[in-house]
Amino acid sequence: MAAEVYYQAIGTVQSHSHLNNFNRHQKHQNNKVRLVARDFISGNDLSRRSTNRSGRRNCTVIRSLASQTSVVDPVLSPSRSNAGDSNKKSNEAALILIRHGESLWNEKNLFTGCVDVPLSKKGIDEAIEAGKRISSIPVDVIFTSALIRAQMTAMLAMTQHRRGKVPIMLHNESERARSWSQVFSEDTKKQSIPVIAAWQLNERMYGELQGLNKQETADRYGKEKVHEWRRSYDIPPPNGESLEMCAQRAVAYFRDQIEPQLLSGKNVMISAHGNSLRSIIMYLDKLTSQEVISLELSTGIPMLYIFKEGRFIRRGSPTRPSEAGVYAYTKRLALYKQKLDDMFQ
Repeated sequence: MAAEVYYQAIGTVQSHSHLNNFNRHQKHQNNKVRLVARDFISGNDLSRRSTNRSGRRNCTVIRSLASQTSVVDPVLSPSRSNAGDSNKKSNEAALILIRHGESLWNEKNLFTGCVDVPLSKKGIDEAIEAGKRISSIPVDVIFTSALIRAQMTAMLAMTQHRRGKVPIMLHNESERARSWSQVFSEDTKKQSIPVIAAWQLNERMYGELQGLNKQETADRYGKEKVHEWRRSYDIPPPNGESLEMCAQRAVAYFRDQIEPQLLSGKNVMISAHGNSLRSIIMYLDKLTSQEVISLELSTGIPMLYIFKEGRFIRRGSPTRPSEAGVYAYTKRLALYKQKLDDMFQ
């Protein structure tokens, strides 16, 4: 069952050299994402603009395939009276963060970084369980890294969502890929969720540690040195990225591409990695560099934030599987869940 939904590899692993050309790559990636959305969605449904929290940027909001705001989807709260309301900062939107399930290299205790390794059997189970835990939380658009373990986690999780919408990977690797992956049924689009892959959400690149056994590496270089490479904020492993370098690309992408979606009222899920998600959480929770290095994220455990009035409010921060189903539902999310209950009872 799982094999039918998760093998959607996209793009190639980006090397450490991207950091030296970040601005050029960021602009190029943003333009490619907009082109894909324009090919996949009707033109009139695309061109809406909004600003982020600081008001310093105007970013094109990539509307969901289904136009899945409360204006269109009858399951969502009808509290907004017209489409124009979706640009107001008072809108409430859900943000779900999921670290991918265990990978085959996690299982073997190897440094993975940007090597494109799939989930293990345990990781597949974790992704499915994560999907059950968020099955009553609305999702309008999904962002993943360019790595298969994050994409597998997102796809498998959505197979468990009660709304039953199908996640569809948007392909931007070529003009032919964009053209050939178009959907021509409006009804089908309304039952779909766009999935956008971005290398900026990749795990941090571990350089010369990638593929090495963690215990053998500690024996060779010393536990203190390996701990410094893994848990310091600004010290990279040999020819790799530090957490600070990973944060530069991940947070910039979040602010430029994901935050405008939330500001427009879209409910967003991000399936990514320990260090790229730690970087984003550092931004959301305003953590210091010392606080973020002690932050640990379990594989396959969803975290829930609410974006409202320009602020991110953590509504669920489970650190163990036993806590993962405990989310402080807002009134709007509780209403959404009640409507799903009514629909499927």
